[in-house]
Amino acid sequence: MSDTPRVDNGSIPVPLPMGDVVVSDEFVFPTGIPELDRVLGTGLVEGSVVLLGGEPGIGKSTLCMQMCANMAQQGWLTMMITGEESLGQIRHRADRLQAVHPSVMVLAETNVVTICEVIRAHRPTVVVIDSVQVMLDPDLPSVAGSVNQVRHGVSMLVQTLKAVGTTGILVGHVTKDGGLAGPKVVEHLVDVILYFDGESAMQYRMIRSFKNRYSGTNELGLFEMHEAGLVSISNPSGLFLDRTTMGHPGSMVSAALEGSRVFLIEIQSIVVDTGYPIGKRTILGVEPNRAHLLIAVAEKLLGLKLSSKDIILNVVGGYKTAEPAIDLAVMMAMVSSANNWGLQCNMGIIGEVGLTGEVRGVPQFERRLVEFKQLGFDCCIVPARDYKDTVSDMTLIPVQTVFEAMAAIQRMLSNG
Repeated sequence: MSDTPRVDNGSIPVPLPMGDVVVSDEFVFPTGIPELDRVLGTGLVEGSVVLLGGEPGIGKSTLCMQMCANMAQQGWLTMMITGEESLGQIRHRADRLQAVHPSVMVLAETNVVTICEVIRAHRPTVVVIDSVQVMLDPDLPSVAGSVNQVRHGVSMLVQTLKAVGTTGILVGHVTKDGGLAGPKVVEHLVDVILYFDGESAMQYRMIRSFKNRYSGTNELGLFEMHEAGLVSISNPSGLFLDRTTMGHPGSMVSAALEGSRVFLIEIQSIVVDTGYPIGKRTILGVEPNRAHLLIAVAEKLLGLKLSSKDIILNVVGGYKTAEPAIDLAVMMAMVSSANNWGLQCNMGIIGEVGLTGEVRGVPQFERRLVEFKQLGFDCCIVPARDYKDTVSDMTLIPVQTVFEAMAAIQRMLSNG
């Protein structure tokens, strides 16, 4: 409901001078899960609505149940409303996660009108709706999951949650392309959008913030999946490195920036002759469009004959990033594999690559160098425009073009 005053007849809103707007402090509930609180800012804001998306089986329901149990232990009333599982299934998961608590209420329901009535009647501090794609209003002439049902259902839920001051977590499905399922208007209705990511066959999970009206975006939280649930990883240094493969042909290490964190990641590449008329491209962890750009630049400017090669790119540990600062490392990994070059030193590479082969500067340059230094790296190829000799015990090699970067690697090889 609008808080703008109206004239006596109640029909026309009265605009206020900006200086007369009263700002109240927002009450924040810590979730008890450090990495989730990091992504949210400091916790869940009272009356906010969060949309949590992710692949099936990635751990969305597990994360929500752990959050509800933690907040119940702090004295808050929490509620989980499921339309995809029975109450028995919910109880089995709660037993495994040790999340059974008198202040964690559960309900199996898909009728969005009934759900809104339950929220008004009980007024929980936090309610989890799992998932919005199965909720429906029987008065609408469409099936659950349709565009009209999802848009209408989310709109009703948001209005109800805002009216009673309850914080809502709306769990959402994703499409085969990785986007959140449903109409785009849903993303505009909610206050926060989180995406839970990771390979289901691996133990690491990542949660990213794509929208946050109360804090910054693009923050990243890390978890490790165990039998007893998700465990926050507070110190991820070296998590995406494999010391046994570093230095092998096709392996390069770079520093990626995610929110307020810097991660060292190992990029691996295999470049081999293809058995097909045109080489295949398999790209994991690196943004595909940028990878194709780098392949084209390497072929055009470095003289590599890659059109007749199969190229496989992978980031160790299932990490995914679209940051341009790893461009030079991705390209040098392909060059290293194509020429069978293996470096026997702890060397990192930072730099964005342009279409003409120039190496551009990167944000937070010194923070990336500090992370390299902390993990024992003694050498780094860096953009010339960012070059500053601020880390005295690291050898910094400034380069302006991809030619200079390749020449620097060749010099290292010739010097042993």
